[in-house]
Amino acid sequence: MSTEEKSAAPRSLAEALRVRDDVSLAALLRSRPDLITPVPTDLTQLATRAGTRASVVRALERLDRFALQTAEALAVAPDPASYGELLGLMAGDEEDPAVAAALPRAAALLREQALVWGADDRLRLVRTARELLAPSPQHPSPTGLGPTVREATAGMSPGRIQEILAAVGLPSTHDSVSAVSALGGLFADRRRMAALLAGLPAESREVLDRLVWGPPYGQVTHDPAAHLRALLDRGLLLPTAPGTVVLPREVALHLRAGRAHRAPEPVPPPVEAAATHRPQVVDATAAGQALAALATVDELLKEWDEGGPSVLRAGGLSVRDLKRTAVALDVPEPVAAFWVELAYGAGLIASDGEADERYAATPAYDEWRELPPAERWARLAGTWLTATRTPGVVGGRDAKDRTLSALGPNLDRSAAPEVRHRVLALLAGLPEGASPVAESVLARLRWERPLRGPQQQRETGTGEARDDDLRSRIARWTLSEAELLGVTGRGALAAPGRALIGAPEPPRPATTDDAGEPEGPGDKLPVHHHRTPPVTAPPSPAERAAATATAARLLAPLFPEPLDHVLLQADLTAVAPGPLEQELADVLGVLADVESKGGATVYRFTPGSVRRALDAGRSAADLHAFLARHSRTPVPQPLTYLIDDVARRHGRLRVGAASAYVRCDDDATLDEILADKRAAGLGLRRLAPTVLAAQADPAALLEGLRAIGFAPAAESAAGDVLIARADSHRTPPRAAPEPVPDGPPAPDDTLLAAAIRAVRAGDLASTTPRKPGPAGEDGSEDGAPGGTLPRTGAAETLATMQAAVLTGEALWIGYVNAEGAASQRVIAPIRVEGGFVTAYDHTADEVRTYPLHRVTGVAELADDAG
Repeated sequence: MSTEEKSAAPRSLAEALRVRDDVSLAALLRSRPDLITPVPTDLTQLATRAGTRASVVRALERLDRFALQTAEALAVAPDPASYGELLGLMAGDEEDPAVAAALPRAAALLREQALVWGADDRLRLVRTARELLAPSPQHPSPTGLGPTVREATAGMSPGRIQEILAAVGLPSTHDSVSAVSALGGLFADRRRMAALLAGLPAESREVLDRLVWGPPYGQVTHDPAAHLRALLDRGLLLPTAPGTVVLPREVALHLRAGRAHRAPEPVPPPVEAAATHRPQVVDATAAGQALAALATVDELLKEWDEGGPSVLRAGGLSVRDLKRTAVALDVPEPVAAFWVELAYGAGLIASDGEADERYAATPAYDEWRELPPAERWARLAGTWLTATRTPGVVGGRDAKDRTLSALGPNLDRSAAPEVRHRVLALLAGLPEGASPVAESVLARLRWERPLRGPQQQRETGTGEARDDDLRSRIARWTLSEAELLGVTGRGALAAPGRALIGAPEPPRPATTDDAGEPEGPGDKLPVHHHRTPPVTAPPSPAERAAATATAARLLAPLFPEPLDHVLLQADLTAVAPGPLEQELADVLGVLADVESKGGATVYRFTPGSVRRALDAGRSAADLHAFLARHSRTPVPQPLTYLIDDVARRHGRLRVGAASAYVRCDDDATLDEILADKRAAGLGLRRLAPTVLAAQADPAALLEGLRAIGFAPAAESAAGDVLIARADSHRTPPRAAPEPVPDGPPAPDDTLLAAAIRAVRAGDLASTTPRKPGPAGEDGSEDGAPGGTLPRTGAAETLATMQAAVLTGEALWIGYVNAEGAASQRVIAPIRVEGGFVTAYDHTADEVRTYPLHRVTGVAELADDAG
């Protein structure tokens, strides 16, 4: 490198950022949004913030596996390292072509994210990243390498170092520094190192082979065996503590043929297709699942319509209430937790806030039920895709070993939306109608976001991580939840699900099965990893709304038309051969009990269900007319008799509040009640021939009389029959829970442009050269060095401002705002009058007016500024 090139090379990260263009800075701030919160004042502050531990850790955690391996290699390389040295560490002496082809992308990514800076001949990993990734006894490197010879011999006596030189055939030196340098040069020389190792016994080579891929530390006794002594004498093992030795980095790299990693992974693992189905079959299956999802949520809300389970003191559902809900929905408990959390996330259920706090439907539920089915599904699916509440962790333990309950606190996992979106994007990258191998999806996610910390250190030698990390579990839950919700059908992404994530048109396979039949699970499809969509920024709210609307539009034609009829049967059942119109389904749900669900729903009429319809205000004539109008078959005689029999007995008894009373025109009926031993607990006594008083409250009295075979009706204080409506209980208006963001939000283009303009202007103010003045080097009265706020008197400030108005020159000023915060700015004065200066502010990129008494000083810019 020439002297000119050396002087032009950046000497710090701030200088490297300063030569970037706006597009490159925007890419940095978009990939690391924490750097823009708040907006830095200049590029020096941006570089400082980019080097903080918290920001570097977050940036490292979002690297893919190969980019992270590249950063780990730079952490064990010389500082600075050339691109050739980095290539040698990644590709080895044999120069793996796949690694060599992928390395420029990884290096460019690290440089784009300001984790690496410098030209290709002087690559530098930022100091904090090197501290995090470099090997140490307390924090082993994922590379498995140990310290260098220089680091390992730091506390060794000079005499011992000279003994090692003599043992390996090197001439002695006058100082330890040159001795260590000579030893390191020997170990880095492939030819001389091969000759040195060739003279070792086989047992010594076995020891080196056990340490070469890490961990590099081993234990020895105070009197090591001969094969260990041979390694210690030659410096191939160096002592680090009593009884502990380490394999020097240079030796390990020679034994590894120069590679820093045992298994570099330059190419992402492919997502494999397990089976393929016709797209029509996938979409139809997903539509069926979507209809079932709507029915399940509707059933849950009806179950809780009159007031659901109590809210635990710590928040959430009790284990017993979750089990009851699972039984009512006829699903396993984890699935019940999913539906409960989905309804809660969509704002359909919430706590009512009463003294005896319970969960109930919200007013938003009534609005949701009025929407078309496809729009109802789209709202649920959109909620699921962006929610951070993760029902899969229900039943687990939190940090304080407390059970995590459904609808309770501590269920938010900020990574959930990103993982869900990415899993669906991977499915979108497969051929249309293809379902993935779940393990290949998990492997791909681990490559894109490798584990950090303790999880990463449990990786095996092949780079495969254990399937106990949160992201892998969320991915598994995503695959099952997407099937439950109808986003996928038979494991493949359906057309509405593809639209939900904004994926492009699906790739078409080259050939199709003539019969159009799905392949078996064992029929593996070709690998498609170059088709997988890249990792992108999360969509904006407007993009999400448009995607949800598109998904609803695609799903609507897949739903069957709702039916306006049922098939009544002689065994007191009704069969609905498909989804029913909302009004018909509501009335039938009150008049009959659901016996079985599926493609066709079977309802059963019972005395209790008919009485429920009569309690809701319908008469026997209304029920007969309703059934005759909506049945494609004649109304069976047993059903007619059932309705008439229940209606004849319904309301003959009247229950009111005394504490409670029973009245009936037929005194024989009251005699029968008094004679029944099962009514003893109600505390009944006769007040009049047609009136009984009770000690029980009206609700308990109603239930007690119904339990012993009567059909009483409740009445008001005016004597009117009370109509019990199922939708009588609603919570006050509640907002749906907001997702917990995973760090700062991604900045939009407008914010990026404004932030870059402000940073550039601030950098101009802090770095523009100033003309020297009589009081100091840069025009300051106290001789302060360049970069500090200038200090000038009021008269000199005013005179300099007025002169700049005439000449049109720019000035560097120090300014203190009303809150007392000091800043420095570059301005071009336009007008000075009335104690104010109006100027074009290069820092803010706009014309502003400043009070002169708040200007602490002024300095002229050098002629070659800019």
